[in-house]
Amino acid sequence: MRDLGVLCFVPLMMNAGDEFVYFHAKQGLVLWIWSVVALFALYVPGIGKAFFNISATAVLVLSIIGLVSVLLKKAWKLPLIHGIADKI
Repeated sequence: MRDLGVLCFVPLMMNAGDEFVYFHAKQGLVLWIWSVVALFALYVPGIGKAFFNISATAVLVLSIIGLVSVLLKKAWKLPLIHGIADKI
């Protein structure tokens, strides 16, 4: 899984005061952390590979939804992700 989620920091550093950017950067950060955890799960015998596969698919789908949201200039709350991102 190639992870470009760390790129969520670039717009945050460039437009730190923009609420729209901040909203999406926080959700991107949560997705990136999830993908890193999924990578480490590969080392867990038994369920590690299954967790990774499910996580990789979920992160990919949610990332695409987030990208579409940005392109449409909407602030969609991603399921599961927004609740965590809101606490950051």
